Amino acid sequence: MKRKILSILLLGASLTAAAQSNKIQFTEYDLPNGLHVILHQDKTTPTVAVTMMYHVGSKNENADRTGFAHFFEHLMFEGSENVERGKYINMIQSAGGAVNANTSFDRTYYYQILPSNQLALGLWMEADRLRAAKIDQQGIETQRQVVKEEKKQTIDNRPYGTLLENTFATAYSVHPYRWVPIGSAQYIDRASAREFEQFYKTFYVPNNATLTIAGDLDINQTKAWVEQYFAKIPKGTGTIPRPTVVEPTQIEEGRKVVFDNIQLPAVIQAYHIPAQGSEDSYAINMLTTLLSGGPSSRLNKALVDKQQKAVTVASIPVSLEDPGLFINLGIANQGVDVHDLERAMDAEIERVKNETVSDQEFQKLRNQIETDYINSISTLEGRTEKLASYHALYGNTNLINTELDKMLAVTKDDLTRVAKKYFTKENRAVVHYLPKAAQAR
Repeated sequence: MKRKILSILLLGASLTAAAQSNKIQFTEYDLPNGLHVILHQDKTTPTVAVTMMYHVGSKNENADRTGFAHFFEHLMFEGSENVERGKYINMIQSAGGAVNANTSFDRTYYYQILPSNQLALGLWMEADRLRAAKIDQQGIETQRQVVKEEKKQTIDNRPYGTLLENTFATAYSVHPYRWVPIGSAQYIDRASAREFEQFYKTFYVPNNATLTIAGDLDINQTKAWVEQYFAKIPKGTGTIPRPTVVEPTQIEEGRKVVFDNIQLPAVIQAYHIPAQGSEDSYAINMLTTLLSGGPSSRLNKALVDKQQKAVTVASIPVSLEDPGLFINLGIANQGVDVHDLERAMDAEIERVKNETVSDQEFQKLRNQIETDYINSISTLEGRTEKLASYHALYGNTNLINTELDKMLAVTKDDLTRVAKKYFTKENRAVVHYLPKAAQAR
């Protein structure tokens, strides 16, 4: 046992040394039009990443026009003034690259991975759609159908597909986090071309964007291309709306029952947590690893292996720009009552609140946190997205070099303290998913 503990301590020391000796070097600056530019050179492979993060997500939408941010994730690939309709993705692929995008509650992120000799092409294309994307009736009608079909396939017709939708709607009463990024098909149908144009003019402007370029690049040449393609794009002149509403402190547990086309019941517990980057957020993230970080984690060992009350369990901190949610999820084993599963989940939460983590378990947690973080920045794509996110959402790009230290500064007492503070019944929403057959009974 002593030898095992020693090996764990040595692994932790080696990971810390590796992380501290590999600081991510980057250059950042603003163009006069407000575009924030981050450059990171990595000549390991002859590839580059060209990414654009717009500080707009579903929380920037109106309640009667949800889904706009996600809709634009699709619409921005329709083409631009100099790129024919439907040719955007083909042009990148023909140059040997790959392209994609994703939307969250807080931001929309577009990225291209290209051979390094195609960097100028990627920059020109990204600038062209920032300056003059195709926002017209034909593209809007095409993407209406695409988005509605995506919602049917990934949300409406999939078992447990509405899980996040129902959880956030139950947990939030006034904050725009109460709807999820996929939005509502009916609102997308009702929206006019003029509304989409206004959304584009409001949020898709240089002073609401972070351009991150990483990989096998020459810094001076890249700066020259950025100046050439982006500097003349006008700064947005309107106010960029940011939600100011604050979700009131929850004083009573919220509950909801959803009957779905499923065979096994599920329990979702969603606790309100502070915004990302806050002091307590790092301890909360470590609690995620403690509860469900791998087969030997507490929820897995107790509920899946020992008690066999669940077929799967997970803890997911949805850490957001405004206060988010810590979600515990359990899908019941065959024949297990949903209330019995919830009581078992509660028991593990109470253990975290009332029992100090052992030295060995705590060191294992630290090792997992280090390994996960180092892995997250080991790829060009991972580093690029973190650089963009740390600037756009945290206001501190250099967190890519310091956030691990913040994670490792968490103590055992911090874990107990934040669990007691946030993991209370009056601070949570609980959603039960039950088979439709149970509704009939």
